[in-house]
Amino acid sequence: MNSSPVLGSDRIVTIDIIRGFALFGIFLVNMPAFHSAEFLRSFNAVEADLSGVDYWIDLFFTLFIDMKFFTIFSFLFGLGFYIFMSRAEQKGLKVTPLYLRRILGLFLFGAAHLIFLWFGDILHTYALTGLLLLAFYKRKIKTMIIWAFSLLLAINALFSLTLLLPSGLLEEFQDMNVSAYNDQYDEYVDAYTTAGYGELISYRLGAELVPLIFNAIPAMIPVLAMFLFGLAAGKAGIFRPDTPHLGLIRKIRNITFLISIPLVTLLALFKLEIIGEGVKNSTYVQVFTSLSGVTLCFFYISALTLLLRKNQWQKRLRPLGFAGQMALTNYLSQSIMCVLIFVGLGLYEEVSLWAGTLIALAIFSAQIIFSYFWLKKFQFGPFEWLWRSFTYGKFQSMKKKDPAPGTVDNRGIL
Repeated sequence: MNSSPVLGSDRIVTIDIIRGFALFGIFLVNMPAFHSAEFLRSFNAVEADLSGVDYWIDLFFTLFIDMKFFTIFSFLFGLGFYIFMSRAEQKGLKVTPLYLRRILGLFLFGAAHLIFLWFGDILHTYALTGLLLLAFYKRKIKTMIIWAFSLLLAINALFSLTLLLPSGLLEEFQDMNVSAYNDQYDEYVDAYTTAGYGELISYRLGAELVPLIFNAIPAMIPVLAMFLFGLAAGKAGIFRPDTPHLGLIRKIRNITFLISIPLVTLLALFKLEIIGEGVKNSTYVQVFTSLSGVTLCFFYISALTLLLRKNQWQKRLRPLGFAGQMALTNYLSQSIMCVLIFVGLGLYEEVSLWAGTLIALAIFSAQIIFSYFWLKKFQFGPFEWLWRSFTYGKFQSMKKKDPAPGTVDNRGIL
């Protein structure tokens, strides 16, 4: 029985490009949380006071990026789960123990990232939620889709409950949150700007990690929904090079585009406070950001999938694929670089949104270049190599091997 890693298929370029595309969008919306007290504002539901270029960048992010790229990444995890499991079965491996080691490795990465670097880690949430996928692997596609839509309905209904409360009561809550934010702000920023590294970690354990633990289950609901969509797509063979589902992909692209138009329009109207009830506007923005996040996610995925069936577009967008093939390494290195820049160099709360966006563009461009040259010599990124080695219980070959004549270079994502 072959216990070597399960490698990807010849459609890996398309998947890696979409993953790189998602990684870039996630980094853009994550950047404010690296250089500013975004956690404190988000936890207390206090909006940043933005003006000028920052205001319009924030609006653009809300309409077209926030919750749109995170959902793509989650969808791809579910798709990757199916590929991993099905290929492991084909090779006669013990699938469940192998996957559990893989998930444990991901959780360890996420826990270290969360504790030692940044509160916004998603890897530990993916690992915990990924355990639930084992219960769905053998289920029918229809069952997966029903569960996914039901979970999305549940989480958005939960978001909407605030709308049932009287505006007066919500205003009182808002005043309390603003007061709590003002009381905590100086201490929070002081920890990030003057405390030593050990002191900062100790402070973050209470100020950030405890609230995140209480929010763990709600955070898992939309993640599991997108995992199930990705699992269903993998099981249906939608992303196979010879897929018979091109017509379905086109329908999904067209339908999600049409649905997204009114959702994004309403989101813009509430975000700009052209319509709405003032204190309830934040809830409307949250709900329509969530809903449009799903529809635009499927529009982006389907549109890119169709576009990348054309060789010229694969060549044009291939740089995103280099970053996507090393998504774990690039995701973690983004945090390392940002902590060094903003905390290490004393720039925390000193950077505007537009400046942070430019820094994100520069860092991601550098990551594309680094990924390109790294992958010319090696099969996997550094953290991907560690993850694979942990999963398969032995150190994996790192050097890139020249494919035999007449074969396809299938080094994969799993």
